[in-house]
Amino acid sequence: MGIFRRPRESSAATPPAISEFWEWWAQARPTIEASLAAAPGPEPAEPEAPGEGLSAEAIEELSRRVHKIHAELQWEIGGAEGRAPSLTVSGGGDPELRGLTERWLRAAPTGAAAAGWGFHPARQADLEMLSQDLVLGDHEFDLEYVRLGMRADADRARVHITAYHPDFLFVSEEQRLQVALHVLDWALGEDDVARWVGEVTIATEAPIDSLPPSMLSAVVEQVAEPFAEPAWLSGEGRTPRGHPARLGARFPLHRQDYPLCDLHVAITVPYANSNPDRLPVEPSSGALRAFEKKLAKLGDRAVLAVRETGDGLRVFHLYADPDSGVIGELDQLAAGWAEGKAKVASTSDPGWRALAPYQP
Repeated sequence: MGIFRRPRESSAATPPAISEFWEWWAQARPTIEASLAAAPGPEPAEPEAPGEGLSAEAIEELSRRVHKIHAELQWEIGGAEGRAPSLTVSGGGDPELRGLTERWLRAAPTGAAAAGWGFHPARQADLEMLSQDLVLGDHEFDLEYVRLGMRADADRARVHITAYHPDFLFVSEEQRLQVALHVLDWALGEDDVARWVGEVTIATEAPIDSLPPSMLSAVVEQVAEPFAEPAWLSGEGRTPRGHPARLGARFPLHRQDYPLCDLHVAITVPYANSNPDRLPVEPSSGALRAFEKKLAKLGDRAVLAVRETGDGLRVFHLYADPDSGVIGELDQLAAGWAEGKAKVASTSDPGWRALAPYQP
């Protein structure tokens, strides 16, 4: 157990490159639409060519604008075969980038200003793609032959995947993994892959009881159903001083459900009434419960993830939206604590790395 403080950091405002992107998009959209209208019929999907149908100049400029927001972002345009056009900007499943793509989305035009376009901050499920061909390098994969072994792990709220395609015998490990990851994104959508998919392994022989990827969502629904309401896991340990400690962690807690919460906040609260083990007793126990209830009312501006208790202190670990004004409210809550001086410390942590020691 590690009760600790972190240095306060300033809010991470929406990067100017996002506003610049949308200003450029308003001017460039008619040209992009004209290029798409003139594009030839559908061909096998090529992840390396997300702007199929666009001119080389349009692809280069769109890439430049997206990469100005962040060099690791990816983009793709969809909406072929009569569907409404869409633009997706994705962090490729990297939790460090999920807040950035969400801010990009929330700055997008809406209503009539969107001109019929859809915008997405992560790749969406697209079951139609599972019946297409996927081109990677010089190899074309018929995705109709993909089969997935699916093992539900109720303790971790995950589905572990074994991916198979007969052509895996003839291609590199990197290509095998790319096929598997694209299939998972098309079967579930990028955010649900991050929420519910655990280990992904590759097989060169079809797993026993394997299923087509279209069945993955049904398996995930079964795993996710018991966690429709928030649950808490509890544990016991020792503080650095050797006294008993108690730990509570919200489970499962998904980064994708709080995409703007990039700031880790630790609120350290002393309590005045404790037993010989230095754990809280009434009336401090009741005061701590009342304090936690106030934290639970912050909505999607901040989420309580972990609480640590021992040595006369309780530390509440939250993730907060740095641009929501919630930090000021947390400062006020801490200032109102009556059993000693409560402290609030925060640091930027868009990948939620501080939670790693508490994950099952």
